[in-house]
Amino acid sequence: MPKACDLKRGAIVAIDGAPHVVETLKISSPSARGSASLYHFRLRNLATKQKLDRTCKGDDMFDDCYFEKRAVQYSYATGDIHTFMDMEDYSEIAFNSEDISEELPYITEEMEGILALVSDGKTLGIELPPVAELKVTECDPSIRGASATARTKPATLSTGLTVQVPEYLSSGETIRVDTRSGDFLGRA
Repeated sequence: MPKACDLKRGAIVAIDGAPHVVETLKISSPSARGSASLYHFRLRNLATKQKLDRTCKGDDMFDDCYFEKRAVQYSYATGDIHTFMDMEDYSEIAFNSEDISEELPYITEEMEGILALVSDGKTLGIELPPVAELKVTECDPSIRGASATARTKPATLSTGLTVQVPEYLSSGETIRVDTRSGDFLGRA
């Protein structure tokens, strides 16, 4: 049973018997003597996708959640159904667009490194790799003499995602994007 002080972003715990993933974590240390640090969690229920805010002390315990992570690869989309292939037994796993709406802007054809979260034979969701390589399809023209520390401009990527990129980038380049925050990390 993990303590609140041991949890990190992306950790999965059971709350009321349902698996929840830690989306954000903030720690506040009150200035009064003898007061304990408070941990503010934003959790998401993997089955219902509902958000839950919870504040606890560092010694508060959470229940373990038993699940399996299986490597999958994105295969294709038919309408609102997105199909992934299990890399072990080559079976197909399908999700509705609304079930993976937050992950969808980072997924490309034949993308690998994706993990499916399976509990009690039911696939709860997917976990993306921390970095995705995406192609810039549309942005303002690059400015001559722009440096790496210059201003940023919006760029539309191949999946429809819009991120802020440095002014020296142009259309057609492939960039690395953080899948947790949506931030530009660099050229691929």
